[in-house]
Amino acid sequence: MSWIDVGHIDDIPLRGARVVKTMQGCVALFRTGPDEVFAASDRCPHKGGPLSEGIIHGRQVTCPLHNWVFSLETGSAQGADNGQIQTYPLRLEAGRLLLDGDALSKRTAA
Repeated sequence: MSWIDVGHIDDIPLRGARVVKTMQGCVALFRTGPDEVFAASDRCPHKGGPLSEGIIHGRQVTCPLHNWVFSLETGSAQGADNGQIQTYPLRLEAGRLLLDGDALSKRTAA
């Protein structure tokens, strides 16, 4: 795997999100706990809502446009037809967030 340093964990507020712009598009980083961060697509598949502006609860995010709820662990939508967002491996090392560049390069177009 090829790991890309995308910032420090303290750059993301607890139960908040930040967007990382990549060559393949925007990836949202969601901080769900003091030492827990998930990486996923920033666009809701329903209407393209910015998930980074949604509400983070537990290990889920709710789309700010139409309230679809996505698991940050699996990307699956709850209670929605064919709802799925792409998730990416992310590591935390000495406070730095490392995104899997290999998985990112395999990202499919939205």
